[in-house]
Amino acid sequence: MNAPTDIAHLAPDIRLRDVPEALLTALRERFGAQCSTAQAVREQHGRDESAFVSVPPPAAVVFAESTKDVADAVALAAAHEVPVIPFGVGSSLEGHLLAVQGGISIDVSRMNRVLSVNADDLTVTVQPGVTRRQLNEEIKSTGLFFPIDPGADASIGGMTATRASGTNAVRYGTMRENVLALEVVTASGEVIRTGTRARKSSAGYDLTRLFVGSEGTLGVVTEITLRIYPLPEAVSAAICSFPSIEAAVRTTIEIIQLGVPIARVELIDAHSVRAVNRHSKLTLREEPMLLMEFHGSPASVQEQAETVQELATGHGGNAFEWAATPEERTRLWTARHNAYFAAVQSRPGCRVITTDTCVPISRLADAMLDSVSEAEASGIPYFLVGHVGDGNFHVGYLIDPDDAGERMRAEDLNHRLVARALAVGGTCTGEHGVGLHKMGFLLDEAGSGAVDMMRTIKRALDPKNIMNPGKIFALD
Repeated sequence: MNAPTDIAHLAPDIRLRDVPEALLTALRERFGAQCSTAQAVREQHGRDESAFVSVPPPAAVVFAESTKDVADAVALAAAHEVPVIPFGVGSSLEGHLLAVQGGISIDVSRMNRVLSVNADDLTVTVQPGVTRRQLNEEIKSTGLFFPIDPGADASIGGMTATRASGTNAVRYGTMRENVLALEVVTASGEVIRTGTRARKSSAGYDLTRLFVGSEGTLGVVTEITLRIYPLPEAVSAAICSFPSIEAAVRTTIEIIQLGVPIARVELIDAHSVRAVNRHSKLTLREEPMLLMEFHGSPASVQEQAETVQELATGHGGNAFEWAATPEERTRLWTARHNAYFAAVQSRPGCRVITTDTCVPISRLADAMLDSVSEAEASGIPYFLVGHVGDGNFHVGYLIDPDDAGERMRAEDLNHRLVARALAVGGTCTGEHGVGLHKMGFLLDEAGSGAVDMMRTIKRALDPKNIMNPGKIFALD
């Protein structure tokens, strides 16, 4: 396996291309103040939340305000065979935004309008710069909501590009199930539409699903039509502490196998709880903890909660705390949403090498416990969180970016964790995407034949290899 954090080791597909002055001049003429070559702006758009360091920034940043802006910028880049990297809010974790072959960044954060809400059809159409919190704020008066919640206030465009999911996926699915249609600017600058607002279709190839999860390597998404859902009549949340991670995971497995329609079930380990307590000045018990949420009618929510509490008690679960009001639920979920940033602050100056495996639910306990055991033995500070209801968990290794030995040990731990997941029928990434960090793992998971087919698709749709090149797989 090969998933290093040193860009130089990702050859042969990591090579800077020249950005001719003629292109920069054309961009300035077309976009004026919407195009920036300022060093600070370029550096901001040349990094994300990944552990990669010392990567050259893009040569210019175009702040698109419309689909036509995106199409014109891509067409100009295509004429000069210069790479294009879409940018939303910069919250990706696997090096998706890095300009590893140079080029220009197209920032779509100003394309942040909710274009239409079709409440009767339970659909909404948005521009890619709309964030998930903004979307839910704008549609809450309709009694509807968009459930996909990856934790960070990510943009809908970025969530589409990485096929994101998050805390509600166990009940509502991922972006794959919730994106109905797209508007996309292709590698030639052409604008196409895929899918419709209808709930299903058998018309031709499913191009919508092809672009969802393509990480900007096939085109730039400029509109997204999504499924939205009625706000549940009743919502109840709970936290429960356990004597061990195994006890918490066994409880989760029983909840899922029993068919309880739980909306969220999240695990945070004792390290994460401790960090959150310090970060948010909370007083949670510093033990492995499940955070759960139940949606439905008042009667069904009560029935779900009673069933889950009984299962948890059987595994030593204790210190149940329930919350029915929005304010109380927000307080309980603060621990989960702040876990990543609290962990980072627990070791000032660190970078995070984060894992993202997903395994069949029956194998979750073994995969997670073996990974925890190895992390403990390594001596590297770490934290663990997981969308354990669908078998997805993350270990974050907090490394000193200047300590090459520590980085190598963390990568070795990551390799072992992914190998373990693949051996039991899992995946190297449940929701973060491949980006740079998991390119070698994708080959291990899918096999050379499948990756070669991906390359064939890439070459057909992007013959000049300008759309976020050097990501997902090496083209040659």
